[in-house]
Amino acid sequence: MYRSRNPALSDSTFDKSAYSDAPWWDDQDSNMMTMEGTAEKTGILLILIATTAIATAMFMPASAPLVFLGAITGFILALVIIFTGSTNPVLISTYAILQGLVLGGITWIYEIYFPGIGILAVVLTLGILGAMLVIYRAGLISWSKNLQIAVYSSLSAIVLIYLVDIIGLFLGFRVPVIHEASPLGILFSLFVVGIASLCLVADFDFIERGVERGAPKQLEWRAAFGLMVTLIWLYLEILELLAKLAAVSKR
Repeated sequence: MYRSRNPALSDSTFDKSAYSDAPWWDDQDSNMMTMEGTAEKTGILLILIATTAIATAMFMPASAPLVFLGAITGFILALVIIFTGSTNPVLISTYAILQGLVLGGITWIYEIYFPGIGILAVVLTLGILGAMLVIYRAGLISWSKNLQIAVYSSLSAIVLIYLVDIIGLFLGFRVPVIHEASPLGILFSLFVVGIASLCLVADFDFIERGVERGAPKQLEWRAAFGLMVTLIWLYLEILELLAKLAAVSKR
């Protein structure tokens, strides 16, 4: 039933805490997962990220050590949340704060070269989120089998390219084109932004099916965590795309 390839929202996420195990005296209607509840928790996490990111950027470069701390501990915490299937709001909120540290540092670096790029990337990210949600809710796009195959294939290729690029960073080479402010480099970024946007559709579909099944309310935090992971990736890709476009305009 659940078909998201977001690692934070695996097929077994909802099954681990099926609501059917709840006592008969519980008020099931008030303890079931809802779209509204998931949206509220996603909003809380995004506020935590934004607040921490702004504070980090304001005190850069003095806060640079916190950026590295956030990157390392955030990665470890993400693995813990994903592989334990945690729905703990404290852990998930802590992860949001740690990611805020990282995004604040990264955005500050981009702002040095391209002032105003950060707020524009935020606006575009939220705009894409809103647009994809409206399109999905209107039934104009569905997480069909063909779309799954296309997105999964593209996503696998993107992950492979980035993995090779990261390995190359330590070995003294970089994958050509993907970081360049060239027509091909811009097309690559547009492609990745498009795939990241479609991954939002997968997350919406996953969450909606969880609501239909009557998943327990505490899994709203887990669903919000999954959406947050996708949005962070989308923001970073938009930031990269805007930087390439700005570099071209300066020539």
